[in-house]
Amino acid sequence: MGYLPGGAAIDYAEGAVENVPAERPTVLVVEDERHIRELVCLHLGLEHMACVEAGDGHMALELARSRRFDLIVLDLMLPGLDGITVCRAIRRESRNSDVPILMLTAKLEESDKVVGLDSGADDYVTKPFGVRELMARVRALLRRTARPEEAAGERPLTYRHISLDSARRRVMVDGADVELTSQEFQLLHVLLSHPGIVFSREALLGKIWGTDTFVTVRSVDTLVKRLRKKIEANPAEPSVILTVWGTGYKAADV
Repeated sequence: MGYLPGGAAIDYAEGAVENVPAERPTVLVVEDERHIRELVCLHLGLEHMACVEAGDGHMALELARSRRFDLIVLDLMLPGLDGITVCRAIRRESRNSDVPILMLTAKLEESDKVVGLDSGADDYVTKPFGVRELMARVRALLRRTARPEEAAGERPLTYRHISLDSARRRVMVDGADVELTSQEFQLLHVLLSHPGIVFSREALLGKIWGTDTFVTVRSVDTLVKRLRKKIEANPAEPSVILTVWGTGYKAADV
């Protein structure tokens, strides 16, 4: 079952997917508890978003491989494939490798949240959650992934063996295209635009996640770890994104 603005329902039985207008954000909601899934989709519809539902990990991965979404809301505890496995698979082998993922988790431990972010999620909400909080996170993620108008006139940035084109949202490392999530792209852009300048974790948190976030500075460390795996020749001994102990991170001087 899916929802359009005003709460109108669309039936997605047997994996069928209804076409929706391109200008309307489409959200994949992966949640095995039907009442939670339908509640989330109802409020997405009220925010003028189209919703596609999946009740287990296998269906979610099949949908993620078959079509493009603007956002994925993904429960951590799922039958079949768990949310961590699904998240990693989406990032690795689907048409949504760079699409923002909001993870729902009933686990309160900080380590569980870090694992979720490390697997490729961009943000998380802990159950039980308030609908207003959830929708605020959804809107924030969609805002961050919208291409800024000023990027259209921004010149490509070249740093050593890395080329970054904001207008096309394209990154090349040693001449090969590298797929980055929105947050990975933003982090790389901030650091490479200011080589040698040290950014505290708090400053990066504000630049990447904005002020409407509930994640902690440890999320910055997780994001840096993910980015290093994609752009560094040896992530264990980085030469591009350097750690400034006790302060934060910087791009190495050119």
